Amino acid sequence: MNFPFYIARRYLFSKKSTHAINIISTISAVGVAVATMALVVTLSVFNGFHDLVASFFTTFDPQLKVVPVSGKTVAADDPTLKTICSLKQVEVATEIVEDMALATYNGRQAMVKIKGVEDNFDSLTHIREILEGDGEYCLHAADMHYGIVGIRLAERFGMGYTFQNELKIYAPKREGQLNLANPQDGFVEGNLYSPGVLFCVKQGKYDKNYILTSIAFARNLFAQQGMVSAVELRLKPGSDFDGVKAEMNKIGEGKYRVLDRYEQQEDTFKIMKIEKLIAYIFLTFILVVACFNLIGSISMLIIDKRNDVVTLRNLGANDSQIVRIFLFEGRMISTLGALAGIAVGLLLCWIQQQWGLVGLGRSSGSFIIDSYPVSVHPEDVILIFITVLAVGYAAVWYPVRYFSRRLL
Repeated sequence: MNFPFYIARRYLFSKKSTHAINIISTISAVGVAVATMALVVTLSVFNGFHDLVASFFTTFDPQLKVVPVSGKTVAADDPTLKTICSLKQVEVATEIVEDMALATYNGRQAMVKIKGVEDNFDSLTHIREILEGDGEYCLHAADMHYGIVGIRLAERFGMGYTFQNELKIYAPKREGQLNLANPQDGFVEGNLYSPGVLFCVKQGKYDKNYILTSIAFARNLFAQQGMVSAVELRLKPGSDFDGVKAEMNKIGEGKYRVLDRYEQQEDTFKIMKIEKLIAYIFLTFILVVACFNLIGSISMLIIDKRNDVVTLRNLGANDSQIVRIFLFEGRMISTLGALAGIAVGLLLCWIQQQWGLVGLGRSSGSFIIDSYPVSVHPEDVILIFITVLAVGYAAVWYPVRYFSRRLL
């Protein structure tokens, strides 16, 4: 058996001559455990919100979205784009024309994003699952174009599931100069009618700003005949998602980018990652503060065991072995604290997942969830364990080296 480890283990669990050392050692382990538990719970809550937001986007966003590297639109018959869409793994492909416009209804107006899609859009996404109202999913009939409005935008306009009057859409003309004497001549006007349904993604980005309509209406409104803003794709079941995406990026290299659902919402998820990183850094600082108790515990233990050190030297122990005894002592306290903190943190996360004991306070009932979501990621647990050990071992190293030179 490793001699320094054996002695350190006995020191850890044996009664010290000064009772305060036992108390301080216990406080050190508890402090490390509490900081570790806070890391596990906090990062798991961030993961819960991340996964929750990701689940909302899947009802509206496609699996893959092909967008031009430069410019807002490209020709719909571009050979490179056709090659990407004709890959055997692609099950559904729909052309998109999307841009900003001004919408007015009963004297109210708002800047909105018009998303024109083909008739197979409902086969591409789960749009039918997020519709509310008594009508049906429909984008056009003959020369009449329908607009499916986000539920929050509908509230802003003061309309119900079925709006009685037409929804007027204005977009600036792409050519010519604005006549200040008659500014309305500088805009293209279009009318959208109600299909009797609204969509509810439960994300403000969509529900407050988007109007879904036919691609023909969007092309006429924005003067984009024969052009597309993007092509949205769904792959066949069982396809190698990463492999297909890499192949598409290779085909469209320098001209097109192929975005998955996370990349389509890059800003949102980047902010969430930054928030999670900041929380991790702040909690690591708290862990460093908790490890100051560890420094005091080891320092007092070294002073308490000065007579034992003399005995160990007489038995043949050298200075290196004696130093390692106290290093092992501090490391065991850190390790036990880390394991206990992770265990308690995982237990709390499981309780929250099962029963949702910690609610959202006064906001409970105002959102789609009533309690904080929790999702434990194994890589986070491993990172936390390594962080705690690194901080704990670093905190132990200096006092052991210092007191070994001064007192031992």
